[in-house]
Amino acid sequence: MPTPHRTSSPVAWLSGALACALVAPAQAQSAPPTVEELARRLQAIEQRLGTAPAATATADNAAGLSDLDQRLRVIERKLELQSEEAATRAASTPTVSLSASKGLSVKSPPPGDIEVKFKGLVQGDGRFYFDDDQYPQNDTFLMRRIEPTIEGTWGSLIGFRVTAQLAGDSATTSDVYLDLKFDPRATVRIGKTKAPVGLERLQSSGSTAQVELGLPGELAPGRDIGVQLQGELAKSTVSYALGVYNGAVDGRDGSTTNPDNDFEVAARVFVEPWKNDGNALAGLGFGIAGSTGDKEGVGSNFLPRYRSSGQVQFFNYRAAVAADGENTRWSPQAYYYRNAFGLLGEYINSSQDIRLPATGARETIDNSAWQLSAGYVLTGEDAGYKGVTRPNHPFTVGSAGWGAWELVARYGELDIDDDAFPVFADPAVAARNAKAWGVGVNWYLNSNFKLVANYTQTNFEGGAPAGADREDEKAFFTRAQFSF
Repeated sequence: MPTPHRTSSPVAWLSGALACALVAPAQAQSAPPTVEELARRLQAIEQRLGTAPAATATADNAAGLSDLDQRLRVIERKLELQSEEAATRAASTPTVSLSASKGLSVKSPPPGDIEVKFKGLVQGDGRFYFDDDQYPQNDTFLMRRIEPTIEGTWGSLIGFRVTAQLAGDSATTSDVYLDLKFDPRATVRIGKTKAPVGLERLQSSGSTAQVELGLPGELAPGRDIGVQLQGELAKSTVSYALGVYNGAVDGRDGSTTNPDNDFEVAARVFVEPWKNDGNALAGLGFGIAGSTGDKEGVGSNFLPRYRSSGQVQFFNYRAAVAADGENTRWSPQAYYYRNAFGLLGEYINSSQDIRLPATGARETIDNSAWQLSAGYVLTGEDAGYKGVTRPNHPFTVGSAGWGAWELVARYGELDIDDDAFPVFADPAVAARNAKAWGVGVNWYLNSNFKLVANYTQTNFEGGAPAGADREDEKAFFTRAQFSF
């Protein structure tokens, strides 16, 4: 039986294939099917496609073929309409995706230049102290961070990020900023973000080698509100940031408003010369950062209090001391990552003009800190500034996968300027020097779940009555972390 010839369009090709499907079974039989049999098969297809079946074919073969041809045309048109409808729906429907590494994402229809991502970080810690007779600390479990994040792009120009902090007794925000992405070499960031000074402080909270930051983090500013120009140059081997901020004290986030009508300028340049070469130096990066600005006032919004790796305060100025002028920081910093090995080091100096109003005494206090932190991934995954991003063999109950295991160690010191004592700081309460070392193990069960255990010990000079040394701090910290 001859098959009607159609044009070469995709829908016509599909209808031709449909006609062949009707005829092919008949060719395999000893006798060709009748027009009525083909009509019944075509009617079944029409019912599946939702087209109204035509009248029953006549017994005349010519009339029957004409009827089948007309009904095939109806099916062709139905397929064309469905194809057009599917294309229209695809062009107007957002793309929703969910993955372990990228979280939940909603992307606009083509060209897809609007995207919103939902991410999260949850950290539950345990803190346990030993031999703390002089300054007893409570052993405790706590929620260290609960951070839901919404970030994304709104067209080719605008990027954004909003991170809430729900841990603790009250809710606040961590990051709230808008990026104007003029060029990869020049992006303007407006809002609340990390000040570009401390190397370890610039790491993601979920990527640091140990539970809490080392001693240099106590001298670096945290997050602050301002305007920042940032970008990458020379094929992303050079990154920079330059900004103006309200001004944050050492070791803490800035306040929600400018407390003294003075601003702070901060800048950072970081270079990875062999980043794109794939050789042994590809993981080497080094740079320098700093900040300067005036601070004038009394209280925690103007002068710092320094804490140990166990999060216990060991230095503070006397209550009546005021910040009275320039606060300047500078920090050389570097890291090196090669296969399973990682090494991070930084030094930071922070100087602050201070005054004791009651006596008129003035001084510039220079405090400094440094650290070296090393790690090795026992299971062979690559170490990196962002931690072990994906275990080669995620942990699975009942199988050979055990995730990734990393050993870490750190040593650091923080030194207080001798000129702070005894006028501006009480030597019976505030220590002159802290030396801290710590070891730990990180278990990455998969790309989303991580268990951490650290032991840290800090030795102090001064900080106790009668010129004695404050007792050593011995702390064991644990963490369970979930992120997506």
